[in-house]
Amino acid sequence: MQLLAGCFLHNNQAYAAYHILKGTQMAQSRYLFAISCFQMDLLHEAEAALCPPNEPGAEIPNGAAGHYLLGLIYRYTDRRRSAIQHFQQALSIDPLMWCAYEELCILGAAEDASSVFGEAAVLSIQKQYLHHRSENLQTLNDDLNSASARNNNSDEVRIRQLKHTQSNNLRDIPTNYQGTVNLGGAASQIVNGGSNISFYNTPSPVAAQNLQLSSIAPPPLCRNTQQNGSSINSLGADNCSRSTVNSIIQAPRRKFVDEGKLRKISGRLFSDSGPRRSSRLAGEAVANTNVSAANNGTTNSTKYLGGSKLNSITLRSMAVRKGQSFANENIDEGIQNEAFDDSRSNASLSVSSSSPSSGNRTLEQGATKSVGGSLTNDAKIINGASEILGLLRILGEGHRLSCLFRCQDALDVYLKLPYKHYSTGWVLSQVGKVYFELVDYLEADRAFSLARHASPHSLEGMDVYSTVLYHLKEDMKLSYLAQELISTDRLAPQSWCAMGNCYSLQKDHETALKNFQRAVQLNPRFAYAHTLCGHEYVALEDFENGIQSYQSALRVDSRHYNSWYGLGMIYLRQEKLEFSEHHFRMAFQINPRSSVVMSYLGTSLHALKRSEDAMMMMEKAILADKKNPLPMYQKANILISLERFDEALQVLEELKEYAPRESSVYALMGKIYKRRYMHEKAMLNFGLALDLKPSAADVATIKAAIEKLHVPDEIEDNL
Repeated sequence: MQLLAGCFLHNNQAYAAYHILKGTQMAQSRYLFAISCFQMDLLHEAEAALCPPNEPGAEIPNGAAGHYLLGLIYRYTDRRRSAIQHFQQALSIDPLMWCAYEELCILGAAEDASSVFGEAAVLSIQKQYLHHRSENLQTLNDDLNSASARNNNSDEVRIRQLKHTQSNNLRDIPTNYQGTVNLGGAASQIVNGGSNISFYNTPSPVAAQNLQLSSIAPPPLCRNTQQNGSSINSLGADNCSRSTVNSIIQAPRRKFVDEGKLRKISGRLFSDSGPRRSSRLAGEAVANTNVSAANNGTTNSTKYLGGSKLNSITLRSMAVRKGQSFANENIDEGIQNEAFDDSRSNASLSVSSSSPSSGNRTLEQGATKSVGGSLTNDAKIINGASEILGLLRILGEGHRLSCLFRCQDALDVYLKLPYKHYSTGWVLSQVGKVYFELVDYLEADRAFSLARHASPHSLEGMDVYSTVLYHLKEDMKLSYLAQELISTDRLAPQSWCAMGNCYSLQKDHETALKNFQRAVQLNPRFAYAHTLCGHEYVALEDFENGIQSYQSALRVDSRHYNSWYGLGMIYLRQEKLEFSEHHFRMAFQINPRSSVVMSYLGTSLHALKRSEDAMMMMEKAILADKKNPLPMYQKANILISLERFDEALQVLEELKEYAPRESSVYALMGKIYKRRYMHEKAMLNFGLALDLKPSAADVATIKAAIEKLHVPDEIEDNL
């Protein structure tokens, strides 16, 4: 059921896995069920599966991965503290779980990367490795003991089988045949009783490596034999007992002429070539053993001990690495087995007298060698872990600083990376995001272009890249990017965000909104898509739906400052000044280095008649980004309200150098000159403002100011 549920989850059929696993109690089943619930947005059921209400002290299933999943559930149910706790627990169990540290960065609760990926992490990895190796050694010792027990049991079985064979006639072949099948069942029970290893257990890579290095086959392991003659070679004994059994059933092999064809057909249908491969190895074992017996006067079957299905698994794993096809091997082996029939039938039974103690002694020697080889790998494991953690320290610190919007510091950290790591798609996309937050769109464009070149099919950061091109008004590049992303993955929200930005640049806000809504539909937990929907609703002056979209983004990511900013803008336009100031301040607390956020926070403070606080905020905004004309313009407005006209004119003259073609600057200067009764200069600036082609609303305002140029301000206010 777990395998089937895993297949459904990989096939994006979480609902199927949900119904299969509902009500299961095993730890791994509960973990898979929680994943299916999480994907179906059934977060309370997912939490109940990981933390059963009737077992408050139960262990979270699947270790670090279980804690990470539970952390995500707590995050999306707005339980920040619990989410942080479980992400930290996941990192303590598995120091290399990058995704848990990434989530901590998003929540703004990540510790310094040098402490998370420091010496304590190296020691933790070393401890896990040593624990894993000790488990493998214990498994190997158990295998040695079970092999000894199987050798003793197989000797008794062979003696009984030989007596049974000698007492029967050749015309009683069916009786012998059935007796052999029964013997196979008994041997299987002995093998399974002597070892607690399940056939379906995946062999440990470390143990497999050690066994291969020592050139010793693992102990035999088999399934229950099938009730037909073609599977008789799957008996759970070593090659000695198999040679005995094979010598018994040679007459049926010659009698049933179609069996060779049956083997060829089964070779095409099934990739499990264990019995046939084992039979061939058994034949080779008998032949080589006879040679050694003739030369030395003794026999030793240690080298070929256990020509079993597990041994064939080891060989198959080697064949997979070489890219060979098991189906072709099985067909060839079906032919080759016929050639080995005579060698099996004529093999000397002196193999059965081989000493089990000598075989165990050789196994122990091979195990000792493999242990020594694993000991030499300890230093390599520790050095490798140190190198990886050193890399993660740089990447983690850069990501942490960028999530805290300490953009320049993040850039400095990323520059410490070696060139081969810095030039990867992921790092370059992170650099592009940092430049985007710095409002350096040209550098962001350059970084994202390099990221696209390094990883053409990666979608990491492409939603932000499309926004960069939107601000640069690069309509051709944006259109090309959107089409490329759609052709790469039509089911990715980044693709539809790029398409929406493309339409928004063309002022087709309704079509842009449909594309952003498609991105939300594909991934409801993609916060930026909700925010872009809010921007389009504001452009369409649908403030109610805009508020809902921004709030949806904040439910996904409470630190998504763009949504706080968007809500502040809506309330500012609706003249709900207290609400506006609150939301701008929330955005400012998340990103205290954004000049734009500080400018609008100052504007809302000025509207609330808190001019001194507004002036201080504008000064901070100007220092944060001297190229941003907005805070300087707002500062001039505040100075005018305080009737500090000379200072306001000085700020505007400075602003003209940064924004020489901004009509609102000249219009504001004209307003100052009018209030100082300098009508000629006022008319000049109003004319310059009209020449720069302002918006229709600004044109109407400027023309109204020109008509009332000679009307005193006191009378104008009364009018």
